[in-house]
Amino acid sequence: MPRVANDTPAHPPSGTPSSPFHQGEQAMQALAGVRERMDQRAGRAIRDFMPEQHRAFFAGLPMLPLAAGSEDGWPVATILTGAPGFAASPDPRTLRIAVPPDLAAPPGTRLVPGASVGLLGIAFETRRRNRLNGRVNRIDAAGFDVAVVQSFGNCAQYIQARHMEAQGTDAAPPPGAAGPTEELAGLDTAARRLIAGADTLFVASSDRPSPDAALDLSHRGGRPGFLRLEGDVLSVPDFAGNRYFNTLGNFRCNPRAAVLLPDFATGALLHLAGPVELVHAGADLAAIRGAERLWRVRISRAWRRPNGLPRAWSPPEPAPSTSATGIWIETPASLDAHGDRTA
Repeated sequence: MPRVANDTPAHPPSGTPSSPFHQGEQAMQALAGVRERMDQRAGRAIRDFMPEQHRAFFAGLPMLPLAAGSEDGWPVATILTGAPGFAASPDPRTLRIAVPPDLAAPPGTRLVPGASVGLLGIAFETRRRNRLNGRVNRIDAAGFDVAVVQSFGNCAQYIQARHMEAQGTDAAPPPGAAGPTEELAGLDTAARRLIAGADTLFVASSDRPSPDAALDLSHRGGRPGFLRLEGDVLSVPDFAGNRYFNTLGNFRCNPRAAVLLPDFATGALLHLAGPVELVHAGADLAAIRGAERLWRVRISRAWRRPNGLPRAWSPPEPAPSTSATGIWIETPASLDAHGDRTA
């Protein structure tokens, strides 16, 4: 997660003090051959305030993915929900979230004044997304304020378009995020089926194994089948993105991941957590079209929240960018539909 000038750095010391990126992000940029131009690019794109269009965008969302830290130093990924307007910006440097703190994240999450959080505003119907990373500034019984540290836009790549087909109490979960959770002793049939057919996931990462770490929340998408589960190891291809390497840079500094898989058919959320390994070469990487690298999560904990997000979504409209990406098991029919492996 880049740090913004004039804000207290929340990352390990960087080898280049003037850079907005920490050492893990810089290392990933160097491996990708883009290091020299990223500081200038980020300086234009990353702000320590929300522009007006971002403020209006967040205020219109019915759900808001959130990354927070836990007391044991692991990142946590969840989704906050509410009627549009439950997140609002009273000024350009503040986002007010009207979700009571005890409902805003699973038990054990460190949501206290000064704690870092990562937020991803995403509108599936328009494929628009904006990032907001900051710190909890104030908490009361009705919700909490987040002070902006970074605000920047993301492109629409790999976002599968969906529309909510129903409104009202039948479509929406209770306000908040925590709700009842079901701890899984191992991945059951429903969890494995969701992973096999997923086209969307969210991943939380942090810059160090500490309750005070800086957090980031990112989206990943692909064609159904772009995720591979072998035993308790989840493999995720990394397709071309904005080259900031916020997530993978964090993994270099702190190889721990929290993965959140939404089930748009049932409204359930599947939470996965475990140590991460980055893969830069080899047969597995060569096996999936469009992947520039992989990351693997050895799942050490899993739990499910049955009513975690709004229900009644339309079938997905694949993002155009996914046509250049592959899945783990290609067939002649799938290659005919999406192009050959040389794309």
